[in-house]
Amino acid sequence: MRAIVVMFDSLNRHFLPCYGGVDGVVAPNFQRLADRTVTFDRSYVCSMPCMPARRDFHTGRPNFLHRSWGPLEPFDDSMPEILRNSGVSTHLVTDHYHYFEDGGGTYHPRYSTWQFFRGQEGDPWMGQVQEPLIPPTINAKGRRQDWVNRQFIREEPQFPQVQTFAAGLDFIERNHAEGSWMLHIETFDPHEPFYAPDTFQKLYPHAGEQPIFDWPEYKDVTESPEEIRRLRANYAAVLSMCDAQLGKVLDAMDRHDMWKDTMLVVWTDHGFLLSEHDRWGKNIPNLWNEIAHTPFFVWDPRSGCHGQRRQALVQPSIDLPPTLLRFFGKEPTSEMRGHDLAQAIALDAPVREAAIFGYFGMTAHCTDGDYMYIRHPHSSGGPLDEYTWMTTSMRARWDLKRFRDVRLELPMPFTKGITVPRLNVFPANDGDFSGVRHLLFDQVRDHGQAQPLDRPDIEARMKEHLVSLLHDYHAPEEQFQRLGIQR
Repeated sequence: MRAIVVMFDSLNRHFLPCYGGVDGVVAPNFQRLADRTVTFDRSYVCSMPCMPARRDFHTGRPNFLHRSWGPLEPFDDSMPEILRNSGVSTHLVTDHYHYFEDGGGTYHPRYSTWQFFRGQEGDPWMGQVQEPLIPPTINAKGRRQDWVNRQFIREEPQFPQVQTFAAGLDFIERNHAEGSWMLHIETFDPHEPFYAPDTFQKLYPHAGEQPIFDWPEYKDVTESPEEIRRLRANYAAVLSMCDAQLGKVLDAMDRHDMWKDTMLVVWTDHGFLLSEHDRWGKNIPNLWNEIAHTPFFVWDPRSGCHGQRRQALVQPSIDLPPTLLRFFGKEPTSEMRGHDLAQAIALDAPVREAAIFGYFGMTAHCTDGDYMYIRHPHSSGGPLDEYTWMTTSMRARWDLKRFRDVRLELPMPFTKGITVPRLNVFPANDGDFSGVRHLLFDQVRDHGQAQPLDRPDIEARMKEHLVSLLHDYHAPEEQFQRLGIQR
């Protein structure tokens, strides 16, 4: 048996035609994918954002209730490593540079082999002492390295995404007839900056227009309608590049008749706000549907189901580890909390009543597929503690001040008998929520989340789901306290 996992970053389902997306977006291969696979309509994030989602993908359990962005823990199970140790060759090809910073350095060695392609966003890749030429309309703060990198990424073959997929396709060409393997093709695109080759910019009237606007700050929208159109066109151009590369994977599967014995998974860690809710980006308390409700496609050769929609409520980041392990005949570990999706793929069998998701130290979200409940912490945002042996943030080691109040916590149910350092985080990430009401939305009739509901009966039911899942995921006591709910 073989599996190909294709992972995008910041893929907004609302731009995909197969999800009824924005008119004019050129993505024929995503439609072709939907015709060949099962398409999930109720797929949601779990831990946000990038590396927390990838820890979910390795461990099959939520990261966001115990820890912020960081590496795998010493006690963590890793799905790719379990497969590797059981004789399944696992290969990672990626241009996602966060794997190679302080906060991500333990993920890629869990694979049998891996390849990395440089140059995305602010990847500290090409060294240059002289200041790069940055257009005067660009806020150069924090963008210098990106503009250094762009000098070396002009033609389509130079783009990191193109190189990443080329390496994945090379692996397929050399190994398609071999024994058990899992290929993980992961690109940083369509993550910002939304920089694409001319080939794809030409598909959209406003893409590539001057002055350049292809990297929004995570803030409220203050730009003009013309600037918004330009930014969204630039995003669409990168998405069309993703679509073209995806098509090459589908071509390879057709060429080698791989549909008979090879699983194909296409997913993303999260979406992205592109002016919806008058906001750019992510990393905000409310995870609106444009961020949290994600595209997800699976071909399972055991079921042979294709061109069908599924309504089962799924969370790919924690459900894929047990799904892939069982596909290769391996059992998930007892610490995993995701679900094997085999029956959801074949029969649309439900795997959960509700799902919770969020960022560490921020607002808690719960959905049952019909409603979304957004529960804010109380006014102070605290208490909040971080449980980790891996004391790094995204790009740095922790400041020594953070170690002045370290307590050793007794082993938690998923730490394999190991005590864990507990460090206070205050003030919490949310800020002051005094007077801010919790929110409830109808996911079916109000997918744009414009009309909060006043339904105490439904809110009470969603709160019960939230409490039950906090218990199941072994959330520490302070998570209940900060959300103002009884354990």
